[in-house]
Amino acid sequence: MSTPDRPHLVPGPDHPIDIEPADIHVVVTSGDITIADTTDALRLQEASYPPVFYVPPAAVNWEALHRSDTRTYCPYKGEASYYSVRTPEGTVEDAVWTYEEPYPAVAQIIGHLAFYPDRVHVSAH
Repeated sequence: MSTPDRPHLVPGPDHPIDIEPADIHVVVTSGDITIADTTDALRLQEASYPPVFYVPPAAVNWEALHRSDTRTYCPYKGEASYYSVRTPEGTVEDAVWTYEEPYPAVAQIIGHLAFYPDRVHVSAH
């Protein structure tokens, strides 16, 4: 639901969002810890931003994740929740985000997790 301070925008020609199966092997690690490993990731391309891989929850090592209190809002996708990654070397804060109730235009990413490549290592091949 949108409110005056949280508009709900729909992707279109001026701000396209394309979601498709990635059709590659995506592995996410932090140090020696594998956080995710899948061939079922989705590739989300939003406007001119770099593509983002969204990993299905079944492919995630949940023992390495800790939910944080961080929330952000995207007018095209909705509210994102965040997780930090715990490794023997320490905690990588807010390295992972997910849309648990995304807007209908991006419903395919519901519950999938995405990763900041500057905080964890994302290998896609």
